[in-house]
Amino acid sequence: MTDDATTIRHGTPAFRRTNLALFAAGLATFGLLYCVQPLMPEFSRDYGVSEAGAALSLSLTTGVLAFAMLFAGGVSDAQGRKPVMVASLLSSAVLVLASAAMPTWASLLVVRTLLGLTLSGLPAVAMTYLGEEMHADSIGLGMGLYISGSAVGGMGGRLVAGVLADFFGWRTGVAVVGVIGLACALAFWRALPPSRHFVRQPWNARALAARFAGMFRDHGLPWLFAEGFLLLGAFVTVYNYLGYRLLAPPYNLSQAVVGLIFGIYLIGTFSSAWMGHLAGKLGRRKVLWTALALMLAGVLLTLATSLWLVALGIVAVTFGFFGGHSIVSSWVGRRAGAAKAQASSMYLFCYYMGSSVAGASGGLFYAAHGWSGVVVFVGALVLAGLAIALGLIRLKPLTGVATPPAPMSKGAMP
Repeated sequence: MTDDATTIRHGTPAFRRTNLALFAAGLATFGLLYCVQPLMPEFSRDYGVSEAGAALSLSLTTGVLAFAMLFAGGVSDAQGRKPVMVASLLSSAVLVLASAAMPTWASLLVVRTLLGLTLSGLPAVAMTYLGEEMHADSIGLGMGLYISGSAVGGMGGRLVAGVLADFFGWRTGVAVVGVIGLACALAFWRALPPSRHFVRQPWNARALAARFAGMFRDHGLPWLFAEGFLLLGAFVTVYNYLGYRLLAPPYNLSQAVVGLIFGIYLIGTFSSAWMGHLAGKLGRRKVLWTALALMLAGVLLTLATSLWLVALGIVAVTFGFFGGHSIVSSWVGRRAGAAKAQASSMYLFCYYMGSSVAGASGGLFYAAHGWSGVVVFVGALVLAGLAIALGLIRLKPLTGVATPPAPMSKGAMP
């Protein structure tokens, strides 16, 4: 990271513009991605698909997103950070608008699969942009605020789609989310400052492979990637099947009320920034394990019959998840050195593969054992994450990953 007068620091107009833009980007990206989550029971009824089948509307998107993000960093190295992110947001909003008009389950899944491809240009590149443009003292807060926008988007997409589905049908809910995403994309385009530390690098497959290989020689990055898989896998599984549980006896809640429960996501706007800042002061190693322990306690609490205790458990899971993700994602950026774009891509590959694989697999546990099966499955994921977090306490600090020099391409500067 470049620490000089040209980097963006908190308290400046550039910091406010950057965070406004990236807040809007997070709002759009995660609203567009997760708006189908509360609608899965609606898909089961309308299309006659199982719980695990309905989960494909999200798992296919996140699975394609995970693979596409491996290459998004390389594309942005050649084309620039801002152009790739703008194109990603605009095309994704258009696809979500189109998905509201799809007549069959197969056509809806096709559009949702394409959405994973278009969305890939934002998350990994946004992390790279922050790593390049933010001052070292401000990146923790900047990343936390970006993730706060993601939390609001994840909540807003779910809440808007879920509530409107109860009154006007799920297609109207999805269409409204698409319109909001389009507005956020335009705001992002106008507000984000141009890159000042970006150095264009022509696409070079050998150089890209060398950087990826260098990351796996580090003693910490592979464990951080695994932590991302476990964090989102556990979190998405809880929310994927929460609606099925609360719509059924003994709760018998309406779709609108279940949609409102996603308002708990607002907690993520606080926990991501607060725990990210706390980790900067006390050390990531000391704070990360507490986020995982809080998630585990919350998952166990959802076994209670009382709706209030279930809600409290969801609050704990949400608080711990967003705090843990804020810590791990900023840790990856700080540890990756010259391979920031590739490390961000690999972290998010593992992160979204957790959503895709665990999110769909959780449906099998729900079908076989109900909510208690989901709790056992998610509890195992969180316990594995907690073991990694405790192991990372012994990880030695590192200023960056030593990567081999990139092979020179024709016309490249030495």
